[in-house]
Amino acid sequence: MKNLAKITAYCMLLACIIVLTPSCKKKSEQSSATGWDYNDPEWGGFEVAEAKEQKTGPGLVLIPGGTFMMGNVEQDVTFDHHSTPRRVTVSSFYMDETEVTNLNYREYLHWLNRIFGETYPELVRKATPDTLVWLEELAYNEPYMKYYFRMPSYNAYPVVGVNWHQANEYCKWRSDRVNERYLVDEDILEFDPNQYGSEHFNTEAYLLGQYEGIEKNGMANIDPNGAETRRVRFEDGILLPDYRLPTEAEWEYAALAIVSEGDDEERFTDRKIYPWKGSSLRYEEHGKWHGDMLANYKRGRGDYMGVSGNLNDNAEITAPVGTYVPNEFGLYNMAGNVSEWVLDVYRPMTSVDAEDFNSFRGNVFTTRVTDEEGNAAPKDSLGRIQYRELTDDEIGTRPNFRKADVRNFRDGDELSISETADEMYSFDKTTLISDKTRVIKGGSWADPAYFLSPGTRRFSLEEDGSSTLGFRCAMIRMGSPDGKQIKTKQKRR
Repeated sequence: MKNLAKITAYCMLLACIIVLTPSCKKKSEQSSATGWDYNDPEWGGFEVAEAKEQKTGPGLVLIPGGTFMMGNVEQDVTFDHHSTPRRVTVSSFYMDETEVTNLNYREYLHWLNRIFGETYPELVRKATPDTLVWLEELAYNEPYMKYYFRMPSYNAYPVVGVNWHQANEYCKWRSDRVNERYLVDEDILEFDPNQYGSEHFNTEAYLLGQYEGIEKNGMANIDPNGAETRRVRFEDGILLPDYRLPTEAEWEYAALAIVSEGDDEERFTDRKIYPWKGSSLRYEEHGKWHGDMLANYKRGRGDYMGVSGNLNDNAEITAPVGTYVPNEFGLYNMAGNVSEWVLDVYRPMTSVDAEDFNSFRGNVFTTRVTDEEGNAAPKDSLGRIQYRELTDDEIGTRPNFRKADVRNFRDGDELSISETADEMYSFDKTTLISDKTRVIKGGSWADPAYFLSPGTRRFSLEEDGSSTLGFRCAMIRMGSPDGKQIKTKQKRR
C-alpha cells in the first residue's frame, strides 16, 4: 500500500508539472525603446544574440589598450628625427603571439594552389615568397635560398621574402579560413574541401548572399515570414572581424607592453628601452634563464651568434618563433629575429601630424561597388566583393574628412607643399619616400641592438621583401577593452 501511495503521488506530481509547464514559459527580453519582445516570432521575430565578449581567434593574444609614450627613447643615432616622442592612446586589439612561420605560409600557398592552381596559376606564383632575398654579392647564402622556406627543419622559423602586399593577402585569406571553420564547428555549414575558383568561402560574400556552400543544419530562423533556416549574420556573434597587419602605433604599443605596476592605479615608473624591463640585453633575474640573451640580434660586426660551444643567442640567422622570453603581453620576438611590416605609409612627420588616438597614416576610404538597385555588385573572379574609392560627391561637406585618399594629408598634399615647390616627395629624384613606402618596425637577426628598441622606425617599398623582414597579424577588439566590467561608484543610501 505504501508503494502504491508513493507511485500515485509521483504520478500526480508529474501530471502537475506537465500541465503547468506551458504557463512557465520564460519571458522574452523586451526592448527598452518599444517594450516589444525580442527573439519571439509572435512579436515580429527581431533577433538579439546574447551579449558576450569577442572570441580570441587562433594564434592571437589580447592586447588591452591604453596610453603610452610613442617614439624614440634613446639618442637618434641615424639623425632622421622622424620619431618624436608624444603621448597617444591605442584601442584594445589582438596580436599574433609569434611571427607568421614558414609552415603557416606554406599552408596558405597550398590552399591557393588547390583553389586557383588550374584557373589562375599566376596567383600562386605571385604569392610565393622571394627566396632570392638571401643572395648577397660577396657571401655564400645559396643554401638558404634553396632550402629555408621548404625545409621541415625551418617549419617554425619566421617566413621572410614576403612583401607588404603578400602579407596583406595572407591576412585576408586567414580571416576567411577562420570564419569558415567557425561556421563548420557551429554545424551551420558542411565542410567542403572541393571548392574551386571564385566559388570558395569568403566571409563578406557569404554575408551578402553571394556564397551558398553546403548547408548542414543552418541557422534557426524565427522570422514568421521567412524560411526555417537562414544564413548567419554578423550580429549573431559567430564570425570574427578581419585579420590584418597591425598599425605602427599598435605594434609599438604591443612591443613595449606598458603595464601598470599597481592593481588599482595608473602607475608606471620606468620608461622601457626594449620590450622587457631594464637596459640589459641578457636575462638578469637569477633562475633558469639567468644570463641568456633576450633577443636574436647582431652583437657586433661579424658576430651573429657568438663563439662555438657557447653561442650567445643560438641563432646565426632567424630563430624559431616563440624562442626567448615573451614580453608582459605574452608576445614573442618583438625585438630581434625579423623586422615586421605594419600598415602605415611612411612619412617623417607622422609623429607630429597623426592623431593622438589610434594614430595611423595610410587611409584610403572606400565603399562597395553596387548595381543600379543599390545592391552589392557580383563578386569578382577571385570570389571577393568589389570596392572603389569614395567620390567627392559622396564625401560632400563632411567635417571629418574631405577626400578619399588621405595618405598624403598634411605631409605631401597641396596643403603641405610650398608655392615654390612642384612636389614634396619626388620619388627616386629627391627622396625614397612615396605612397608605396611602408613602415617596418623592430630589429632583426642582422641588426645591432639600437634597432631592437620599439620606438625606432625604418621604411621599405611595399613591393620589396628581405631576408630580415617578416610579419604578424592583428585584429581589432570590439566591446570592452579587457573583458572586465566598467567600474561604477555605489550610490549613497
